[in-house]
Amino acid sequence: MHYDELQKLYELPLFDLLQKARAVHEAHWPAREVQLCTLLSIKTGKCPENCSYCSQSVHSETTLEATPLMDVEEVRRGAREARDAGAHRYCMGAGWRQPKDEAEFAQVCDMVREIRALGMEACVTLGMLSADQAERLAQAGLTSYNHNIDTSPEFYEQVVTTRTFEDRLATLRVVSDAGIKTCAGGILGLGEKVMDRLRMIEVLSELSPPPESVPINRLVPIPGTPLEHQPKVDDLEVTRIIAL
Repeated sequence: MHYDELQKLYELPLFDLLQKARAVHEAHWPAREVQLCTLLSIKTGKCPENCSYCSQSVHSETTLEATPLMDVEEVRRGAREARDAGAHRYCMGAGWRQPKDEAEFAQVCDMVREIRALGMEACVTLGMLSADQAERLAQAGLTSYNHNIDTSPEFYEQVVTTRTFEDRLATLRVVSDAGIKTCAGGILGLGEKVMDRLRMIEVLSELSPPPESVPINRLVPIPGTPLEHQPKVDDLEVTRIIAL
């Protein structure tokens, strides 16, 4: 969807926009149900990226304590508990720029296999991926890969400079080429303008194939990060972006 179309929708009276969003939702998802997911940080902290919103960055001055990669059995136990509590998908995140250690990457692939063996969907977010790494995750049975684009291409360098916006898109491409579904969205409240929010949605809408899910996050300002004093985004603005 082009920017001008998005802008016209965005500028509709709120209830008109909500009505259109509801009609689209019901046309494509008539069932009255939601998917429950559990998220686990399998490796926390010491990430070399300088994402200005993130407490796990080595560039931030937070009190977060770094932890090594969890073992497979510990993750399997957690996934089983999540399944028994009603979760359909188990999502695992590691504070990496990109998986570099072969043994650790193989360990994550084993985690994916264990979760799939429990009858659950498996999702990971590991930073940037090579085509070979994406293929190996697909062979392990990975259902979805989370890799948010964060914001618009124009505003991206105000948020992170240790990788480019194109780096983000490249990872989404290799994941899609491997046959893995993508989960890609962004964050509201980074200091961006409305234009940036619309451009983010424009970019996401033009991905082929489109993301299976589009997480719309609102920044939680964390003490010790560069964005710790950012004001909260209004609830109705979050609602409007989700509807859009």
